[in-house]
Amino acid sequence: MQLKDYQVKALSTIQQFLECLAEEKKQGNTKHASVDAWAKMFPMRPYIEKKNGLSQDVPSFCLKIPTGGGKTLLAVKALDLINTIYRHQKTGLVLWVVPTTQIYNQTIKALRDKDHPYRQHLDQASGGRTVVKERADKFLPEDIVENLVVLMLMLPAAARQSKETLRMFRDNGKFQEFFPMEDDIQAQEKLLAEYPNLDTYEQTAGFWGRQIKTSLGNTLRLLSPVIILDEHQKAYSPLAQSTLYGFNPSLVLELSATPPAASNQLVDILGIELAREEMIKLDLHAYIKISPDWKDTLLDSYSKLGELEKEAREYEGKTGQYIRPIMLIQVERTGKAQRGTRFIHADDAREHLIKVLSIPPEQIAIKSSQRDELKEVDDIGGLLSPNCPIRFIITKQALQEGWDCSFAYVLAILSNSSAHNSLTQLVGRILRQPYARKTGVQLLDESYVFCFQQRGFDVMQNIKKGFGQEGLGDLTGRIISDAAEAELASEKETVGIRPEFVEAAKETILPVFVIKDGDCWRQVNYEQDVVSQINWGQASLEPVKNLHLDLTEGSDRELVETLSPDISELVRQTEVRKLKTGGIAINSTFVTRHLLDIIPNPWQAHVYAEAVMSALLANNPEKKVASNFVYIIEELRKHLAKEMNRLAKAVFMGQLEEGGMRFLVIGNKLGYSFPPSMPMNKNAERLTAEHGEPLQI
Repeated sequence: MQLKDYQVKALSTIQQFLECLAEEKKQGNTKHASVDAWAKMFPMRPYIEKKNGLSQDVPSFCLKIPTGGGKTLLAVKALDLINTIYRHQKTGLVLWVVPTTQIYNQTIKALRDKDHPYRQHLDQASGGRTVVKERADKFLPEDIVENLVVLMLMLPAAARQSKETLRMFRDNGKFQEFFPMEDDIQAQEKLLAEYPNLDTYEQTAGFWGRQIKTSLGNTLRLLSPVIILDEHQKAYSPLAQSTLYGFNPSLVLELSATPPAASNQLVDILGIELAREEMIKLDLHAYIKISPDWKDTLLDSYSKLGELEKEAREYEGKTGQYIRPIMLIQVERTGKAQRGTRFIHADDAREHLIKVLSIPPEQIAIKSSQRDELKEVDDIGGLLSPNCPIRFIITKQALQEGWDCSFAYVLAILSNSSAHNSLTQLVGRILRQPYARKTGVQLLDESYVFCFQQRGFDVMQNIKKGFGQEGLGDLTGRIISDAAEAELASEKETVGIRPEFVEAAKETILPVFVIKDGDCWRQVNYEQDVVSQINWGQASLEPVKNLHLDLTEGSDRELVETLSPDISELVRQTEVRKLKTGGIAINSTFVTRHLLDIIPNPWQAHVYAEAVMSALLANNPEKKVASNFVYIIEELRKHLAKEMNRLAKAVFMGQLEEGGMRFLVIGNKLGYSFPPSMPMNKNAERLTAEHGEPLQI
């Protein structure tokens, strides 16, 4: 496996730090070797010193590696440097700590596979003497002396709450060879003097004195392991840190895409470096669907998958490189007893794929805490194998982290607008580039997210947040929105009064519009005094009644430009079946619901919805209207928003002319004062003087 440029650079930095550490040790600096070595490399960057359970200095550093950056590969390569430069031995114990079952299974599978590059690098580091163990496995002192033993451990097992209740801190006959005999009182006392943080049976007044527990936890403390802490931001609670450093490690290597502030960040790999090395699929396209039915979002996602599959087949025919695009579908519920509620269930999505889109059942897998249908593909070579039929994976949150499949291209979020974390946590699952090499085919070198009924601004914020959590915060500019909402173009920022004008603002007078209210005048409220007075009967619907309709939805036309014939057939069958039963049904009530934030009167909104749909059905085939249903809603909303502004202006000007509304100047003595700050769009146009500077007094 050829290393990328950023990986070579990272390993060079690790090597320099280890050489500084080794030099400090050679000079007899045992108390503060880590601090002094760090200061040599980074004079202006502080180092947070870490101590083990024996109050000894523990070198601790972090590799900040974004999603898809090859953190496990860097870890095994760094381990070779640690053993060669710092520990001066090829054998010993490595404690590899991970936070989740998914990451655990993925890592141990790779480390045990002698054909996998990770294991091959470990074998090179150990001279072919690598042994991978789990917590329940037995190992002997000679195993540690003769081999590089990698012990996999789940973080919850390390972050103990009660040392009496967790197995790794209980007496265990598997590890008796590491400890003196129970009746050898002097040897027990000598070992306790050397390792005072060993767990014991507290019987100091008894004949045998304090007896050391022959537990796995105590064994780790004796062996001073190198600790590799994966996703280490999850292990920064005081309890977890105390337990891990209580194992008396000789060195701690942390891996994270988003290191906490308390970590010593030795290496910082940027997202742009991964992009340059063709490791991730960018740009990422976000599509926000306003359709009232989640099945439409699923259909559009499937249409994009069809485009990708067509390109993948052509690419394989030209290059021989196999790619099978996969869609991830995020639902709201997966439990057996949770179906039939108002939430979208995994079995609902599976049923729709099979019955409506005619997907063979063997091409669909559900991945949840209760059902892991992906396990079955291991017997046929995994998800990347040409023998694997899986094209759709349905999950709620089981794929949030530690899941690695570069064939995943499309993410369909079928959750309601309040489920913000779903998008944040799943975005990294579709970013890895197949074979870490661009294909030269734009569709196959980018990734796609489809969201059901979520606000555009929220979607963009959560995708950007997801990029940040994956260590790709510097690449947020590579997120492309295909949403219709104008708010996507504007991020918010808080703007305060400039310091030089704080005092002046206290005495400022303000021009405002006021309206007659009985015997008094009050400030105009736009919704109450203008919008509520609009005569909606004067609104024109002609532009929407005469919309030009295509056979595909106008709002998402870009999604179906290159549909293959079989996909088109599936879409046609779906439309025919769903014209009266839902899915993409022509229903004026659906239209009405999407107009109520513009037209406050639901009866008037329904009249407009009926009028538009009747006119369009009179001028177009029913099938064409059905295929454009979402597009019609979008265009009607846009047009009515413009009509609302036109009619509101007429109301406003009429009240001014009649004298019911006036333009006055008020001061703070009348109860008004400037707010200390207010939100505004970052890209909003600023009012400036002729020379371009902000306006002054």
